[in-house]
Amino acid sequence: MRSKKPANSSQKQPNNKKASKRTERTAPAGERHKKAAPRGGSGTRKPFSETKPAKTPNMIDANQPVEGERIQKVLARGGVGSRREIERWIEEGRIKLNGADVSPGARLKAGDFLQINGRVVHWEKFGQQPARVLLYHKPTGEVVTRRDPEGRPVIFAQMPKLDVGRWIAVGRLDINTSGLLLVTNNGELANRLMHPSTAVEREYAVRILGEVSDATMEKLKQGVELEDGKAKFDDIQFAGGEGANKWYHVIVTEGRNRLVRRLWESQEVTVSRLIRLRYGPVVLPERLKTQNFYELTDKELDLLFDFAGMAREERTVAAEPEAKNSKPGRRQR
Repeated sequence: MRSKKPANSSQKQPNNKKASKRTERTAPAGERHKKAAPRGGSGTRKPFSETKPAKTPNMIDANQPVEGERIQKVLARGGVGSRREIERWIEEGRIKLNGADVSPGARLKAGDFLQINGRVVHWEKFGQQPARVLLYHKPTGEVVTRRDPEGRPVIFAQMPKLDVGRWIAVGRLDINTSGLLLVTNNGELANRLMHPSTAVEREYAVRILGEVSDATMEKLKQGVELEDGKAKFDDIQFAGGEGANKWYHVIVTEGRNRLVRRLWESQEVTVSRLIRLRYGPVVLPERLKTQNFYELTDKELDLLFDFAGMAREERTVAAEPEAKNSKPGRRQR
């Protein structure tokens, strides 16, 4: 678009330098500073603007509190499954919120009705709570389940009562195996420690009947075929013994059912006693008697969460649990 010519062409044009100075005086302070700043060099220019971007209708205010928690976070905390598993269930349409399908970003709020595979989930009991981990010395004869149809004693009968949530066993020990069993109220921690991708070391003391040749030990370290695939001991160490009974310490990084026993049995070696001594960085305390537990301190919890690759924020930090939740004479430190 062409501009109109001045009506009087003979009119004197304004001095450009004076007009520039007048413009600079009337410009906002920020504009004057911008024009005065030199190109290159240190000057007074800053590498980043301190001006906050203007909000647009589609911009989310990060300081705005978001109501509720994500479904996968709540259910993982309650031990229903890992976050990835729950996200897969959501994608498969197995989870419904208030009767409708949900997206991975859906949040649970007070009064919401949640279902998994058509079954109602009382998710409110998975509310925020301080993470707790117990080191339980399981005896032989107890089973790692909540209810046993055969009426055998269960390990959860020995646990202190929780006001919110439930205890979750990190892995299992069969009825004839004793030793260390981790129990927690944090489902996400339990899933991290049990997941095959973490390959957490489990160390056992094994008493066997008879001699074991070097060739047999080497074969067990190299790997043998079992009915559910190849398996091996990551390490085997002779731990002493006299007469017919010998003790060995073995390490595995899988949690398959009766794996240690089946590996020995594949070489026709009889296991007469099996004790779990260690799970990852956690060791069975020497003075902890059977059917007793030791509760990790706050500092010990930090170390375990670091080992599991979980941030400190993923557990609620609180004061030490009240002693009234422990059975008298059962808890040891």
